[in-house]
Amino acid sequence: MSEPSADGRAWCRRFRPAPHAPVRLVCLPHAGGSASFYLPLAIALSPAVDVVAVQYPGRQDRRAEPPIPDMATLADRLHAVLRHEPERPLTVFGHSMGAVLGFELTRRLEADGRGPVRLFASGRRAPSAPRTDELHLTDDDILAELRRLDGTASALLENESLMRAALPALRADYRATEDYRCPPGTAVACPVTVFTGADDPKTTLDEAAAWAAHTSGAFDLQVFPGGHFFLTDQLDPIVERLRRHFQETGAGKAEPAAGKQAEAEAAD
Repeated sequence: MSEPSADGRAWCRRFRPAPHAPVRLVCLPHAGGSASFYLPLAIALSPAVDVVAVQYPGRQDRRAEPPIPDMATLADRLHAVLRHEPERPLTVFGHSMGAVLGFELTRRLEADGRGPVRLFASGRRAPSAPRTDELHLTDDDILAELRRLDGTASALLENESLMRAALPALRADYRATEDYRCPPGTAVACPVTVFTGADDPKTTLDEAAAWAAHTSGAFDLQVFPGGHFFLTDQLDPIVERLRRHFQETGAGKAEPAAGKQAEAEAAD
């Protein structure tokens, strides 16, 4: 396997390298999030899966780089990096902002003929369901929302200087999601699985189910206990669902897109 480029190493983090894994999972963080959010998932799935956690510009060791406040540009940059990854069957997993980015990334990969075998969209309403109450948030609004969603460690939220240092990336991510608009009728060909929290204030069940209109393949919806960051508490059932997906796809055979089969199931 050839060595990844410097740009590839900046974007793609392999916390548990699995060079011989037959399949790859690309994980896209939420607004303000970093690649390390997916460390538990990488530990759970390796070495059977090559787990690639994406590090956006403007955070942690990429803090000196300007963040990208535009979803299309972010998707274009990431697509350009992933095109140089060794080819193997690919699954895309994105949470919150990462779900929308995953949808746009999937569109670009499919246009290349290298589309993923499935898109997992977690903790985000469908691309066609924007909300006007999220427009033009101030810095104080963003920090208040983080406290409401409990998406950042409490100690960090109480540290004013650290939070202010993180604001440029947060502001760019929120701007990217605020300004994003999905063209009517836009859909991907691969199957889409949606995960949502039963008590997520950011996504209603109807908004999560609306993802069905954005795939011409199979669709399913799974509801977990919890709020917006249900992934943290529901890691075990989510890992089990991902393992089942990789078992079904084997060495990467695409799962059949035999129509939309929406099944809403509540997690135990």
